[in-house]
Amino acid sequence: MRWLAQEKLLRQELYKEFIEEASKCYIDALQHDKPDVPALIVLYAKVARIRVLSSQTVLDHAEQIERKILDTYLQPDKTFSELREMANSGSINLFRGFSEACCAEFESLRVQQF
Repeated sequence: MRWLAQEKLLRQELYKEFIEEASKCYIDALQHDKPDVPALIVLYAKVARIRVLSSQTVLDHAEQIERKILDTYLQPDKTFSELREMANSGSINLFRGFSEACCAEFESLRVQQF
């Protein structure tokens, strides 16, 4: 039971870090065509840790986010007005599926605990 609690805390911290790093990379990709390679390496490392610790569904969503960020660097840079419109429409949110998969995984861990 203690192991599951520690496992959940470890995953929560990893997912928080992944979301923070991926957010930074995505905003950078929206505004620049030259990738921030050091930041992408950090993100790649987070995905590798997710691969080791998480369910396949969580990993699939993390890899999808990673691909979206890389693809975004190849698109034209967004102006502030375009970023604002993306925020208003919700299209800037990369994390809905990832967040839902994480919640489902945590629920599964909770059920295992009892």
